[in-house]
Amino acid sequence: MNARRKCLAKLTQSDVAAAAVRHEILYSGRMGGARAVFAFSDLSGLDLSGRNLADADFTGAILEEINLAGARLDSANFFGADLRRANLTQASMRRADLRGACLRGANLAGADLFEADLREGTIAEKDKYGNLRVMQHDLGPTELPVAMLNSANLERAKMNGAVAFQADFTDALMRGCRLIRANLRQACLAGANLEDADLSGCNLAGAVLTGAVLVGTKLDFAVLDGADLTKTLTNKPAEAEAAVLPAGIEELLDSHARWVETEGREGQPADLSNADLRKVASIRTRRLTALIAPGAILYGLDLEGASLQGSNLQNADLRSVRLAGADLRGVNFTGAKLTRADLRDAKLGPLMLSDNRLLRARLDGASARYADFRGADLRGASLKGADFAYANLIDANLRDADTKDAQLGGAKLHSPQREHAAV
Repeated sequence: MNARRKCLAKLTQSDVAAAAVRHEILYSGRMGGARAVFAFSDLSGLDLSGRNLADADFTGAILEEINLAGARLDSANFFGADLRRANLTQASMRRADLRGACLRGANLAGADLFEADLREGTIAEKDKYGNLRVMQHDLGPTELPVAMLNSANLERAKMNGAVAFQADFTDALMRGCRLIRANLRQACLAGANLEDADLSGCNLAGAVLTGAVLVGTKLDFAVLDGADLTKTLTNKPAEAEAAVLPAGIEELLDSHARWVETEGREGQPADLSNADLRKVASIRTRRLTALIAPGAILYGLDLEGASLQGSNLQNADLRSVRLAGADLRGVNFTGAKLTRADLRDAKLGPLMLSDNRLLRARLDGASARYADFRGADLRGASLKGADFAYANLIDANLRDADTKDAQLGGAKLHSPQREHAAV
């Protein structure tokens, strides 16, 4: 690698800053711009954080320890680039070409790698005799060992043959990701969403998949020796984790709806504690006020506009659930999993009870990373110890909400227009 570095032009901070400005001018459609081409250049240690470098060319470049945090790198070409220990946190790399790139120890926490190509690839150059000579990194192409991809978006990314042992994919979105024959030995995939992903022939020996979503996941010929698969969510509910639904679940819900509509004169309240409700038909249209369902599994359900006021959903699995516009006044979401849930315009304020008491909504200790709360009413809600990291809280009403010990790192609290106006 040192020999290769000597052959590449070393760029300065002023060089790359000027190139970035010209690229942004071009991208905005103004005159005088030019595409940023950093192919086979040395940009190690430089700072391009927050810049718009979509479609830029980084082919074969040395980008070791570069700062690209928050940068826009959609469709950029990183073929065969050296990105070891690079800072790519919150970078947008949708459909980027990362074939053969070395990302050993890189930080891609929260990065958007939707449909990115991380398959195998090599770069060849002609020697003095005209023959092609393969150029490789010290540890080989397509490398992600010990890289941090926690909470990253890898939906439909191509990672066939990738080497990612001991990498951190905690809470990553990996729906439809192709990981055929990838090496994920001792990787951490706790809470990762691998719905419909293809891990055929993947090496997962010693990997941690605690709480991961494995619905529709292909694991044919995968090596799972020593892998931790506790509390994973699969097509079939685990006997130890979810109760077997009674044969008359539809009747139970209908009876509950009658109980709500007649104010208790007919029907009876349903107790769905620890039940798996994923296959219940038309749950969205039912009146579910005061539902008792602690520990229930509602992953991926469409509950837009549902009536769930006063319901007990403590420790329930509501990941990727659609609850936009739902009436959740006085709901108990304590310890619930709400990662990437859609709660736009949801009503999470207090519920007035018949004896003039107010029942506040509770989200204490809930995990709501990347959840969408835009326009939601959270007045007076208890949010103590909840994890709202990178959640979208723009225009959410948090008046009188208890946010003691709540984690709001990376959360969006104000619209860009409002921040600009404040400046």
